Amino acid sequence: MGIYQFEDLKRYNQILLVIGIIVIAFNLRAAITSVGPLANVIGDDLGLASWSVGILTSLPLIAFAVMSPIAPKLGNKYSNEIVLINGMVVLFIGILARSVPMPVFLFGGTLLIGVGIAVSNVLLPGIIKERFPNRVPLMTSVYSIAMGLVASLASGISVPLANNAGLGWEWSLAIWGLPAIAGIGIWVYFVKKRRAANEVSMHYVTASDVRMWKSRLAWEVAAFLGLQAFLYYVIIAWLPAILQDYGASSSTAGWMLSYAQFIGLPASLLPVLAGKIKSQSSLTVGVCLLATAGSAGLLFGQSNFIMIASVTLLGVSTGGLFPLALSFLGMRTEDAQQAAELSGMAQALGYFLAALGPIVLGSLNDITSSWQTPLIVLLTVSILMAVVGYGAGRNRTVEDEFRDMSGLEEESAGADMRSRNL
Repeated sequence: MGIYQFEDLKRYNQILLVIGIIVIAFNLRAAITSVGPLANVIGDDLGLASWSVGILTSLPLIAFAVMSPIAPKLGNKYSNEIVLINGMVVLFIGILARSVPMPVFLFGGTLLIGVGIAVSNVLLPGIIKERFPNRVPLMTSVYSIAMGLVASLASGISVPLANNAGLGWEWSLAIWGLPAIAGIGIWVYFVKKRRAANEVSMHYVTASDVRMWKSRLAWEVAAFLGLQAFLYYVIIAWLPAILQDYGASSSTAGWMLSYAQFIGLPASLLPVLAGKIKSQSSLTVGVCLLATAGSAGLLFGQSNFIMIASVTLLGVSTGGLFPLALSFLGMRTEDAQQAAELSGMAQALGYFLAALGPIVLGSLNDITSSWQTPLIVLLTVSILMAVVGYGAGRNRTVEDEFRDMSGLEEESAGADMRSRNL
């Protein structure tokens, strides 16, 4: 093979890899965001209480928490690409099962959806860190925009598909299995092309994350990811219901949720800006304050203007916070292995925290018959997010902390030796 043919093949594989990452990103939220606008319809149809409808959003997050430490180990054993393909298969099966109008299939399918998505959530930051080591912020923005675009579309068209197109909530949710099929197809093709080209064996991630749990920075990144996910998934699950309680129609509430995600798409480019500055602390706090203002607006004002302004602020802030959290997984580490370790830890801890959001706020709404107390919780979470976000944005890596800890241990050992000699 000539040098030009080799370069063409290498360039082709790079382009195909980017496309593959984007297609996977299409699947990372749509199956979840499509549920919120239909939550009341599903609950009424199956006779579910608000707290149990909230589980439809929380179950995938619980799966994220459970699968996040496991996914890197599966990638180490079978390769990242093979695990991604199987994750998409599980996601597709879960989407089909969830569309069966019976509670056992509804909740069982939702759990499978979480398992399928969790695999990609964890492995993608490691893949990007290894394949695009100098372009982590840019590639994070690319797949965040792709994810947000389809998530926004899913929220906006769920009710029209169910009502206007006559599909019912079942087929309106089932249609989001199509991106999963596309993900399976392109990654099978990608794996075959790599093998046919006799390239170096597919990347395996060695995950040994014991040290990661001793790092303060890792805990700050995990807490930041968890709190922003708490905020985001509460909005996905309950914003339509909150707006309907304020007088909006179900269709308008669904489109407002779609608008919140769409308006946040430009903020997905924040990692590009973050990559150009040494410390991201001030930037992160600033975005968190937008979320605080949006939460306060929903709590204290119910006019149409305040409602739209609050949704806009929440949309912009959540649109920027998620890609920032993802970029920290690469920016706070020094290689692909550490990125996978931090990703597994942060998403395990973070999504466990996030899973509480829809259930807790749904339960508070059931108890108080009002959204005031849930919104106070949301406001508090936004403030806490600014605090931990400041720490997560510091210009340090977990390896810096490991070196510091190692230096302290050596200094302590030296002091002990000197004291014994005395």
